Amino acid sequence: MSGLIGKKIGMTSVFDEDGRNTPCTVIEAGPCVVTQVKTMEKDGYEAVQLAFDEKKEKSCNKPMLGHFRKAKTTPKKKLHEFYNFTQEVKLGDVITVDLLKNDTWLDITGMSKGKGFQGVVKRHGFAGVGQATHGQHNRMRAPGSIGSSSYPSRVFKGMRMAGRMGGENVMMISLRVVKIIPESNLLLVRGSVPGAKGSYLIIQQ
Repeated sequence: MSGLIGKKIGMTSVFDEDGRNTPCTVIEAGPCVVTQVKTMEKDGYEAVQLAFDEKKEKSCNKPMLGHFRKAKTTPKKKLHEFYNFTQEVKLGDVITVDLLKNDTWLDITGMSKGKGFQGVVKRHGFAGVGQATHGQHNRMRAPGSIGSSSYPSRVFKGMRMAGRMGGENVMMISLRVVKIIPESNLLLVRGSVPGAKGSYLIIQQ
């Protein structure tokens, strides 16, 4: 499965040939450098490691500096392995957004925005308990009962309760490519993708 590493730039909207306004996410997709080609004989599995986004040499440790020098490239911030890479590549190759085509479908993975500690209404979509009247005053956004009393006399694991929300890897599947701007390495996909502006994304065909 071919892919690229990208960075979320923001959102915009474009008009198609029929005059419909389409909301799009703008992604800086590549250029990515092939920093390692893993083989079954040497590594036990087949994969292609790509690197993206420049990094200061002083911020990189010596093992990683040697790793990048072997690929004849400068230090990079983000590395990711792609399995079943369909394109034939070798160490040091540069892969750009030209790998993708218009009107194709992509799966995009990113780290969702962290929301901090949230209650059950925001975190799990609970409706809240009871009515706003009849004497109650502080139970509107409460979770309600979380278990039985006499049996099993405990709360089951996995019970949906309040807690930290966000900050998880989320994959959006089947996002349509609306437009590709190769001279700027920009990719426009329909709809939204996980993460804040400037966060890294894994783009897979």
